[in-house]
Amino acid sequence: MPSYQQMGKVPRKRHTVFRNEDGSLYREQVMGTKGFSGIQSILYHHNPPTQMSKAELFGERNAEYEEQSALRPRHFYTGDVNKEPQDAVMGREYVLGNEDLLIGIVRPSEGMNYFYRNSDGDELLFVHHGTGKIESTFGTLSYKPGDYIVIPVGTIYRVAPDQGESKFLVVETNSWITTPKRYRNEFGQLLEHSPFCERDIKGPEKLTTYDEAGDFEVRTKSRGFLHSHHYPHHPLDVAGWDGYLYPWIINIGDFEPITGRIHMPPPIHQTFEGHNFVICSFVPRLYDYHPEAIPAPYAHSNVDSDEVLYYVEGNFMSRKGVKQASITLHPSGIPHGPHPGKAEASIGKKETLELAVMIDTFRPLKVVKKAQRLEDENYQYSWLNKNN
Repeated sequence: MPSYQQMGKVPRKRHTVFRNEDGSLYREQVMGTKGFSGIQSILYHHNPPTQMSKAELFGERNAEYEEQSALRPRHFYTGDVNKEPQDAVMGREYVLGNEDLLIGIVRPSEGMNYFYRNSDGDELLFVHHGTGKIESTFGTLSYKPGDYIVIPVGTIYRVAPDQGESKFLVVETNSWITTPKRYRNEFGQLLEHSPFCERDIKGPEKLTTYDEAGDFEVRTKSRGFLHSHHYPHHPLDVAGWDGYLYPWIINIGDFEPITGRIHMPPPIHQTFEGHNFVICSFVPRLYDYHPEAIPAPYAHSNVDSDEVLYYVEGNFMSRKGVKQASITLHPSGIPHGPHPGKAEASIGKKETLELAVMIDTFRPLKVVKKAQRLEDENYQYSWLNKNN
């Protein structure tokens, strides 16, 4: 959970007169979650944030899912997807989703000539490749490979990638993304046994205020549709803000793995949680150190959750046939585990250099129709010895 931050100019007391140098009032905006009982920030604009000049329906933003098919493990390879010029929002290609979230990828190769906000829930962008900046109403954040970028619901932002190849894993939700409750005390502070701490969390670096007139478009995702809102002033016109709600970054390289004498279950890798899902980080770590330990995971049945893995880099110890940018889906209802020979091969090994992002959902995931072309149809049979 991010801690309190203040950037720019704010008055000493909330909801009191706060004037610009020309004598006009700054326009106060309270931006919060759970009505007025969740975390919030207060922003001070040069212009009323309600001052809209045009509103249009841009188009539908729901994913189209495939028909129900046989329950089986699935593998999608996203390494060669979407290499045409595109931006970080309109270029998103969704692979999986349900009532709680959408999972997809995007290769942002150009800046956005508009701004964007998700008004349905928080977003998480995992940077597989590339560097650049996120420009938002709360300020600018620089990103690099391995960064998890958490963007709160309703935040107006745009992505400005640097030149070169970029790729994000994208998670769009209709809830809030936060750190696991078991790693926080009653005051919200991360505990000593947490695999990361507040020092690892990076908020906006610089608040740049744009006080200019013109025609500025903000595309808003809400209720399964994309809406186009135009404003006669720059949307990043905030002179100051303070509070607990703002975009933030933690790098997967700052996740300190928890290890044990025998194999530890996947919850030790948890990094984030939301409504009906968790997100985990598999990072380089020492293997189990019991003299007879089997470091590879045991076969297990996901009786109440679907498991998704996005493979970032390294040699994933329990899998064959996956590559960088592979996405696997192991659905609830049937067991899964290491490929043949992987448990035996792991015995006596001292460490793993794998890097992957795992998403567990507690409602079944559906496959997006367009993602079928990315599928390795033989993956479901890859546990048969004759295919290995």
